[in-house]
Amino acid sequence: MSFSEFTAEDYKIIDQAWDGLKQQIDKRVKDPAELDIVRKAFEFANQAHKNIRRRSGEPYMLHPIEVAGIVVNEIGLGYKSIAAALLHDVVEDTSYTVDDIKSLFGNKIAMLVDGLTKIKTVLDNEDRKGRTVSTESMQAENFKRILLTLNDDVRVVLIKLADRLHNCRTIEFMPEHKRDKILSETMFIFIPLAHRLGLYGVKSEMENIWLRYKEPEAYASISERINKDIASRQKDIDEFVTPIEQALKAAGYSFQIKKRIKTPYSIWYKMQTKHVPFEQIFDLYAIRIIFDPLDDSGQNERNQAYLIFSTVTQLYSENQSRRRDWISQPKNNGYEALHCTLMSHAGVWMEVQIRSRRMDDIAEKGIAAHWAYKNEGYVTENDSEMDKWLKKVQEILLSNDVSALELLDIIHNDLISTEIVVFTPKGEQKSIVNGATALDFAYMIHSGIGSKAIAAKINMKLVPLSQPLKAGDQVEIITAANATPKMEWLQFLKTRYARSRVIDFFRDRREELVQSGARIFDERIHQMGFSQSNSNIRKFLDYCQLRDAEELFFRVGLGILGAEDFKKILTEDKLIKNDGTKLSPKDSEASKRKYSIAECCKPIPGDSVIGFLTEDHTVIVHKKSCPIAESLASKYGNRVVVPDWTAKEKEYPIRLSLKGIDRLGIMNDISFFISKTLGINMRRLSLWTEGGVFEGYIELLVKDKKILENMIDGLLKIEGIQNVLRTDI
Repeated sequence: MSFSEFTAEDYKIIDQAWDGLKQQIDKRVKDPAELDIVRKAFEFANQAHKNIRRRSGEPYMLHPIEVAGIVVNEIGLGYKSIAAALLHDVVEDTSYTVDDIKSLFGNKIAMLVDGLTKIKTVLDNEDRKGRTVSTESMQAENFKRILLTLNDDVRVVLIKLADRLHNCRTIEFMPEHKRDKILSETMFIFIPLAHRLGLYGVKSEMENIWLRYKEPEAYASISERINKDIASRQKDIDEFVTPIEQALKAAGYSFQIKKRIKTPYSIWYKMQTKHVPFEQIFDLYAIRIIFDPLDDSGQNERNQAYLIFSTVTQLYSENQSRRRDWISQPKNNGYEALHCTLMSHAGVWMEVQIRSRRMDDIAEKGIAAHWAYKNEGYVTENDSEMDKWLKKVQEILLSNDVSALELLDIIHNDLISTEIVVFTPKGEQKSIVNGATALDFAYMIHSGIGSKAIAAKINMKLVPLSQPLKAGDQVEIITAANATPKMEWLQFLKTRYARSRVIDFFRDRREELVQSGARIFDERIHQMGFSQSNSNIRKFLDYCQLRDAEELFFRVGLGILGAEDFKKILTEDKLIKNDGTKLSPKDSEASKRKYSIAECCKPIPGDSVIGFLTEDHTVIVHKKSCPIAESLASKYGNRVVVPDWTAKEKEYPIRLSLKGIDRLGIMNDISFFISKTLGINMRRLSLWTEGGVFEGYIELLVKDKKILENMIDGLLKIEGIQNVLRTDI
């Protein structure tokens, strides 16, 4: 922020922005008294932010106006939230206090502003004089505070999401290291939170902004491909939609059809996780049928959705394996819709989403719309799902056996996890986290059943307790009277409750496990080049938030802290000074820095990269899109630096995965091209064939990304090769 006298043009810009917001508010807020409060909030905030500018140079007041606009249009909150959005930076950035807000606007609006101020303060990790006040666990504590506000008033988090979205929209004005911190924090915390709260539009826009800055080349390439594909397919899409429109009109429905194409981020994510090129993205196109239920049809809203589904599936062939019924079983965030994938007459797969107007509002605006419809008399079967999730979050937050840094990972994983529906032997429906095992199910039913379990039957077939569950499985647990929990269960249990029950069982063997844990601890840290000193033990105690070494060794003996945990703790410790404070990017001159390549993502020069500065002036270089880097940046934002990493004297290992049509001599052609034509050092070439189709990989050393791209282009010109992708080693 900066200070300079506003010009007449500045005041005009603010007035125009406010006029635009007023038009939006008038559609949402009808009570004149409520409108007066919103107007009063604008006038107060406008005066408080007078002559204050953002990094872009524009008047600061435009930011709260834009945040309020997101609150109205994309989240659908009411006048108190709109007023709080307009006031959300007043306490943090001016001399006004929460008490001032309370006296002018009442307790509720003041409480919302206070909650938003606290979140902003802890996320920025700086006091008003710019001094760093964070500790190694502060970022996790920040997230803990954010989530605790869910139980006070979820509107605080919803307004904060609007604030974060607008900050992302204007992130180009941030310096790169600050931009990387904000985007990593957004991906690790706010995007999963938006997803869990059902804010699809907010989530998608944040994801696309993340991709635009984290992987700019991929974003530009995918966006260009999308535009070309739409131009060439527009006629096919229109011809697909026309018969559907005619059939629904003939049936008497009032409806709207929206055309949708997958976002650049969702395409990129599928390309990365499925290792497929753009051409193999299955559900690139979709249309959305949004209908207004017919009151005189004799059918309720849900039944009408099924009738529309029947109508459209009579027009085109359906891929039944891709049918999704989120009406009979809504998602945890309240999402309801019917999805089906149909083959157009032009030979293109098209996803069709069927929603009522109410379902569409909830899908786009999430939990806020859910409340609105509930208040207007609509009641869904999903009313208690958010309460269940909030209760689970509260249990995690209040637990004492998890470190602050572990907590961030646990809740992040919970935010991004999805649930599946399984059935008991009697057909009772149960929801459990995706990836859970039969033993997790046993403990969910009753801790006594889990403790006595020896095997399971899934769909009448005998399986081990470690068997992961799939949606629709019918699960029966086999128990034995003399059975007891096993330590190895901790290696595959996925749910926190089940793991806690197993840990509690072994406390009777504490002394024995402490002794074995101490021995394992000593062996592991010696293998990593450390010793069992008091300072190293303290690192683990601080990370795990444990009071004594005995409890630490007990957990090591149980296998809770494995080899990967040791590596993570000692690696992350490099990002912390001995006095517990963080280094800023200015603490080390660039000329003194050494560079170390992260093993998790193995970047090469030319990749979009992010750096983390350690206390010995080493910069650990990751790809910007690396999940480990995202986690680190969300915890250690003040350690983020921009690597000056252009040296090409080294060669870096990469792997290329290949697919294509097999033919005689193709391996020789690949080998000749790489070794003779390009002169690149190939470490391994492995291909295998089945049914005339080959796939495999090449491991080789390259100096930079440009050489890699030239090699991919050349490989694709070899007869038979249809797909070349860079994949992790």
